[in-house]
Amino acid sequence: MRPNIHLMKAILTGALGGLLFGFDTVVIAGAIEALVKLYDLSPHQEGFTVGIGLIGTVVGALGAGTVGQKMGGREALRFTAVLYFISAVGCGLAWNWPAFLIFRFVGGVGIGASSVLGPVYIAELAPAKWRGRLVSIFQFNVVLGILVAYISNYGIRLLHLGAAEWRWQVGVAAFPAIAFLALLYGIPRSPRWSASKDRIDEALAVLKMMGEPDPKAELADIRMALKQENASAHESVFRWKYRYPLFLAISIGAFNQLAGINSILYYLNSIFSAAGFSQVSGDQQAIAIGATNFVFAMVGMSLIDKIGRKTLLLVGAAGTATCLAGVAWLFATNSHPGALVWLLVVYIAFFSMSQGAVIWVYIGEVFPTSVRSKGQGVGSASHWIMNAVLQMAFPVVVHAMNKGTPFAFFAAMTVVQFVVVLFTYPETKGQTLEALQRRLVPGD
Repeated sequence: MRPNIHLMKAILTGALGGLLFGFDTVVIAGAIEALVKLYDLSPHQEGFTVGIGLIGTVVGALGAGTVGQKMGGREALRFTAVLYFISAVGCGLAWNWPAFLIFRFVGGVGIGASSVLGPVYIAELAPAKWRGRLVSIFQFNVVLGILVAYISNYGIRLLHLGAAEWRWQVGVAAFPAIAFLALLYGIPRSPRWSASKDRIDEALAVLKMMGEPDPKAELADIRMALKQENASAHESVFRWKYRYPLFLAISIGAFNQLAGINSILYYLNSIFSAAGFSQVSGDQQAIAIGATNFVFAMVGMSLIDKIGRKTLLLVGAAGTATCLAGVAWLFATNSHPGALVWLLVVYIAFFSMSQGAVIWVYIGEVFPTSVRSKGQGVGSASHWIMNAVLQMAFPVVVHAMNKGTPFAFFAAMTVVQFVVVLFTYPETKGQTLEALQRRLVPGD
């Protein structure tokens, strides 16, 4: 079986939330210095300006699972599109710092919710053989959104819009938000969600539309899994029998951020500025970083179902630890600034093909259907809570200590990640969601 046009349309639409996710999270990199100057922000306030959006993502991630299970992933994704639009317009028209914070928080809620809903929707549509590659399209769109944000920041900078420059940088996301909302009215509900609501004919029709080779057998497998879970359909995900999936989801979410990825992406212009690059030159280097992110996300997508999730995580942890240690050394010795770009490019390559490609696929695989959205919310919340803490602390630590200190910390954390993944993470490639449920939740 190969993905047909109906399946790919649904997958690409669901994954479009990832593009907005990537764009909205890092577009602040181009605007933050202007905001610091405009509102005379301290290092703590600078960190809070970046971090407030991430606090919103935690709220969105924690709430999205319950909302998604009640109303369906497709309908919930429509709500996130509206939040993206409100945030973009509001940030662009913000009349003071508190107003900017409010609208950035709203966008964060949309980001957090889509980081849960998008991968779950795709995972529940995709056949097992293609699930890794199809779910990783969401992450592919995230890195595409990051690249588009850096290009957008650079392009707007070249227009010399003066005081309005940062407003255009953060406000332009309103246009893809409208497109996302419109496209969400042309895709079906998840067959697993439909079956969970006893809409059997609807679920079967969607499976046939998606090109499932034996839709009746697949539906029977889904219904059997749902029947086994029926007695605990409304249970909390925080139960002892789910301890292993919870550990996997929470740890991979935290390690993703402890590798330093978003600290680098959000403060990229400031990092290059600290190394002596000009503002325009920093924007150009940011595009190089974003392009590397984009290319190696595709490499990760091509490998995830071949060599597996665990192998990619191990290779990525080893590579990113080495590069981060190199960056820490550059800042500690204040030497070889030209090497900074190359170290960050290689770091991004290792991260994108490993953790970047794996995280959302992996979290979406390890929980049973009855709590999958809730479990995805827990893993995503772990990711975003750690993200918020690190981004609020980053400028404060850099201001108070050596600029290399955060990078030394990130390098140490990726070493810890390597050890944890090596000894505790299972491989999930090529297995149906129902088979993984039986493996990871014994006796369920």
